[in-house]
Amino acid sequence: MLKRLLNWLPFLLVLIIVLLWSGWQQLSSHTLNKTVQFTDNLYELKAGTSVRSLCRSWQQAQHLTALDCQVLKLYLKQHPVMGQLQQGVYRVPQTLALNEALSLFQSGKVAQFSVTLIEGETLAQSWQRVAELPYLQQDVSDVNALAVLISWPEEWGKLAVTGRVEQELEGLFYPDTYFYTANSKASDIWRRAHVVLKTELERYWQQRQPTLPLQSPYELLIMASIIEKESGLQSERALVSSVFMNRIHKNMRLQTDPTVIYGLTDYSGRITRANLRDPHAYNTYRHHGLPPGPISLVSRSALIAAAQPDVSDYYYFVSRGDGSHVFSQSLEQHNAAVRKYILGQNNDN
Repeated sequence: MLKRLLNWLPFLLVLIIVLLWSGWQQLSSHTLNKTVQFTDNLYELKAGTSVRSLCRSWQQAQHLTALDCQVLKLYLKQHPVMGQLQQGVYRVPQTLALNEALSLFQSGKVAQFSVTLIEGETLAQSWQRVAELPYLQQDVSDVNALAVLISWPEEWGKLAVTGRVEQELEGLFYPDTYFYTANSKASDIWRRAHVVLKTELERYWQQRQPTLPLQSPYELLIMASIIEKESGLQSERALVSSVFMNRIHKNMRLQTDPTVIYGLTDYSGRITRANLRDPHAYNTYRHHGLPPGPISLVSRSALIAAAQPDVSDYYYFVSRGDGSHVFSQSLEQHNAAVRKYILGQNNDN
């Protein structure tokens, strides 16, 4: 009898091992498939966070039991890679299986955030937008602090000198959508936007028309910013650009309202005669040539229009009120268009 039992002993041991292993597989699988819940769609995994501390917090939230945490502890001894969590802010659904949550935190696939710098906005407006972003290290204390990020080639033209840093740095950042991860620095976004601006500006300066009456890439940027503010209708921008180029060729003042508005400190929302007489440096009704610097962030389409204006004999334009403009060759034609579209007087009768 004993000999028979001894003969069966290896089989029994194997059977016991198989049963124990099967039981362990079922138990660990049951634990790993348990659901954990998140109260927000973003979850910050701080440096030094361990699976043990996560399990403890989920146990306190009654998502897991003490047995689950013990099972998980044993499971990690078999699969230590799963315990190598990477800090960061993760985008999570409301519920996740335990193994899915740990795999996510182990993957390092942290959440991406974005900010859009908008063409036509001023630097001050864009800076405020970035200053309010979540999960971003605000290492740029104010607009003045952006000056240290600027690297401007001298041969591209001297930057504006007005005594106001937000004006002197105006237009030197490219409007686009920029992505970042949690704990990135605001200065990194600004530095990237400046580099892109220089790349785009150099490209279109090299593609400019040979007869363009602009002397440097900076002047091209200034002109593009005026076009940006004068026309939101991209199909008209090259024609708007031709008007300004024609006026420069004739030594006429640009007389563009957005430059007047930009230089005012007390703009009420409507340009007055007093505004047009204001002697500030950006007032192109009072001063010949371009203003000292750009008046907004500049888009690619505005840069293209400034570098490659249409050929026309127009010297004036006025808004129809629907986003489009009426272009005129003479002051007489222009005044008639102003009476019709601005003053509401129909001269056809």
